[in-house]
Amino acid sequence: MRGRTRGGGGRWRAVAALAALAAAVTVLQAPPVSGGDTGQDTVRTESGRVRGVRSGDHTLYHGIPYAGPPTGRHRWAPPRPAVAWSGVRDATRPGPLCPQVPSAYAPIAGEEEDCLVLNVTTPPRGTRGPAPVLVWIHGDGAVGGGAFFDGRRLAERGLLVVTVNYRMGVFGGLALPGLEGSGTFGLQDQQAAMAWVRRNAAAFGGDPRNVTVAGVSFGAAAIAGHLTSPGARGLFDRAVMASGEGVMDMPAGAMGPDVPGYPWYVWRTGRELEDVTTEMTAPLGCGGADPRRTLECLRALPVKRILQVPHLMNVYQAFAVGNATLPELPPDALRAGRFHRVPVLSGATRDEHRLFVGMLYDAVGRPFTAADHDRALRTAFGRHTGRVAAAYPLASFPSPGLAWATVVTDRMWARGTHAQHELLGRRTPVYAYEFADRGAPMFLPLPGGFDFGAYHAGDLPYLFEDDEAEPEFTPAQRRLAATMADQWAAFARTGDPNGPGRPVWRPYRPGDGPAYTQSLAPGRIGPVDYHREHRLDFWSRLP
Repeated sequence: MRGRTRGGGGRWRAVAALAALAAAVTVLQAPPVSGGDTGQDTVRTESGRVRGVRSGDHTLYHGIPYAGPPTGRHRWAPPRPAVAWSGVRDATRPGPLCPQVPSAYAPIAGEEEDCLVLNVTTPPRGTRGPAPVLVWIHGDGAVGGGAFFDGRRLAERGLLVVTVNYRMGVFGGLALPGLEGSGTFGLQDQQAAMAWVRRNAAAFGGDPRNVTVAGVSFGAAAIAGHLTSPGARGLFDRAVMASGEGVMDMPAGAMGPDVPGYPWYVWRTGRELEDVTTEMTAPLGCGGADPRRTLECLRALPVKRILQVPHLMNVYQAFAVGNATLPELPPDALRAGRFHRVPVLSGATRDEHRLFVGMLYDAVGRPFTAADHDRALRTAFGRHTGRVAAAYPLASFPSPGLAWATVVTDRMWARGTHAQHELLGRRTPVYAYEFADRGAPMFLPLPGGFDFGAYHAGDLPYLFEDDEAEPEFTPAQRRLAATMADQWAAFARTGDPNGPGRPVWRPYRPGDGPAYTQSLAPGRIGPVDYHREHRLDFWSRLP
């Protein structure tokens, strides 16, 4: 029957569970709206005037609409222009979060669809000349919002920082036959925000001809899509991808014992997402053979009712390919050179997968055992299990959980990151890095004594100010944060992170032995043999 998928509902519930884990990495502290000089500044945008609030040497503008409300017949439709307003709009407080449901590690919720807003942090008053612009796309795709990322550390270095809300989960990824934009509404929102920045950055002192788009995790994967999307042409001049999944696959069981493998982590065909819609929206009573009636039924439902369906937000953390927004699979487009040629700064953390193992097991009071380890190896690698076990002997690790996390970090994250750098580096300047601070403060409320190391998204508090992490910084970590912010800002300004007083960072050149990757750790910033450290020769010989 059309609409059924391999594995039935259990498959999608398992995928939703994995997606929920990734949600934890997106939530930082919302920036305060005052401090120091608390005066107010007014700016005229294309839709009307906005009043922000001064915070020290910066002015913060919150909740500025960049697109119209995606409500009624505009729910699951491409973004439309923002509605103009008269008078002065108050932009001193964060705007509404896009619809989302809370979790134990991210206790935030939202039911407001009129949420396509962004936030602007200006560089210090008196900064000379138009400021380079950095547009930040948060991760996960089912929870979070732009206002959770405090851009003042980067703004202090002369950038105009813009953070964005976009439609998430089912509201950003729903797909139906014949529906324009199926599976790409969140991606289109991000493009609308970038287009708004091109048109309005100058009003805030920014340079609309010098825009860097940056993101983490799911947000970085979205940027891989933008690099290949016709709709993003001309919208940005550089790209930063932190722990991006754009060229990453997923072995079976890597994200949990019941989670199937996928040839690509975030990309799906339109048919796959249509099947998800058929299965996951059945509890809403909107099924049937006619997609138009299904859409009418779903659009008529209140947000609260949609959010009550278990896993419905998490299961849509993917983008559809084979459409006007993403005509082809982004890894294929990158391989063929069909992408926007802009300088790229890209990297991952040294211990990416420790976060997921720790959350799946240790944080819920169930340590990952030797039996779990053996089962996970067999599920992921089948007939190659013995080879993997010999290459990563359990006795060489402090615990089975760390052994398994190392296997998946190398096989999935490092191999995917390396492949992305190889494809991009053949045709455009790439600066590759590895965040390697194994003492990075944990900014998530995770109990237990698991050693998270340099975990997935552990580098975010080094770039965005965070009230939970920063009190735990050592002097060396503060220096690392300052250096990282300096280099990110330099890259946004010129496309090159190098400059006086900063550590030398050579470009990544495929064919070099090894291609240059910058290791970022307290007291040690310099080259690392990423290929050797993550045993990529071994993994290149396995399917």
